[in-house]
Amino acid sequence: MTDWDPSDLDRIGTAEELRISSHRVDGSLRPAIPIWHVAVDGALYVRSAYGPGNGWFRRATQAGTGRVEADGAGADVAFERLADDDARHAALDAAFAEKYARFPSYVAPLLTEEARTATLRVMPAA
Repeated sequence: MTDWDPSDLDRIGTAEELRISSHRVDGSLRPAIPIWHVAVDGALYVRSAYGPGNGWFRRATQAGTGRVEADGAGADVAFERLADDDARHAALDAAFAEKYARFPSYVAPLLTEEARTATLRVMPAA
């Protein structure tokens, strides 16, 4: 894995949403879906508002790799699941709440214990 190029992370991180896809067993990409995301401390994170049973989340964790695109920037990526007790969850909660504050009823599900169990760090693939 490599670190994000700061300009790519800024473009992707500040975009309203990104498009995320995971690899199939044959190496092809699944269709991309739009998702909310945050950039915190130089890293990119996504969460499933509906917990770890959500289809896109299951496929991403099973594949371990995929692609993200937002605001004209894109990257092949690897997905790393955060532990439920990871100390970064508090900062991620705050970042999601701030970034999407104008959508309070939609951001609320991202701030639950269930959503925290479905958090991925998204890292550029080497």
